Amino acid sequence: MASSLRDEAGQFAAEALSVDAYLGGRLRLAQPLRGYRAGIDPVLLAAAVPAMAGQRVLDLGCGAGAALFCLATRIPGLLLTGVERQADYAALAMRNAEENGLAARIATADLAALPADLRQERFDHILANPPYWQAEARDAAQDPGREAALCEVTPLATWIKVAARRLAPAGQLHMVHRAERLPDILTALHGRLGSIELKPLAPRTGRAARLILVRARKGGRAGFRLHAPLILHDGAQHVADGEDYTPAVRAMLRDAAPLDFEACA
Repeated sequence: MASSLRDEAGQFAAEALSVDAYLGGRLRLAQPLRGYRAGIDPVLLAAAVPAMAGQRVLDLGCGAGAALFCLATRIPGLLLTGVERQADYAALAMRNAEENGLAARIATADLAALPADLRQERFDHILANPPYWQAEARDAAQDPGREAALCEVTPLATWIKVAARRLAPAGQLHMVHRAERLPDILTALHGRLGSIELKPLAPRTGRAARLILVRARKGGRAGFRLHAPLILHDGAQHVADGEDYTPAVRAMLRDAAPLDFEACA
């Protein structure tokens, strides 16, 4: 008998899903009620990608497609590919593409063992939102899909190694991760990608950045650039009901505005 969360094909049952609006309703994503649900991180990651129509984009570990489809909604005409090792989430990503009128290829595969056809391709932009937590640093989530999305199984260095191999010359990797993993990220990038840029994401003015956006280029030779942080919330603390995003972040989340690494706020 199929689980109430899955149908007979092993995909999410309709009653196990919600449909959530992103980018001010421009994009609607079906996501599991129990399991991994995308927050603002993949939306900001997508906002940071300076892609152009006609370019090839690969999302490693695409989940239900939040980052890939936010990018496609902002920039029509991209050639979209996602890779997701959890078959139910990969099927959900394909459903989300179809229901939003987006043409996308979604491969069910471990990024460390890509299908042969993907190993022959090169991409102009690669997105990565790897699991943030190492197994020894936290208690496991009860839902296996959420646990797979949050807990690092494939080493972070492997994500970067695979991305570097799949990038076209002058192609860019874009990654969001926790700030404390920056040393690991820089170590893995060394000798593989250059022209590294870092955009810290700070919760409020005067607070330490918890997340970082990292951009690096295949064959890049420019020096490392540390940009001013993007401040996510107004005020010193949250004092009222409702959201308190800064105007710049609200524009990215609601109006599909791009994230400019050069901006000072």
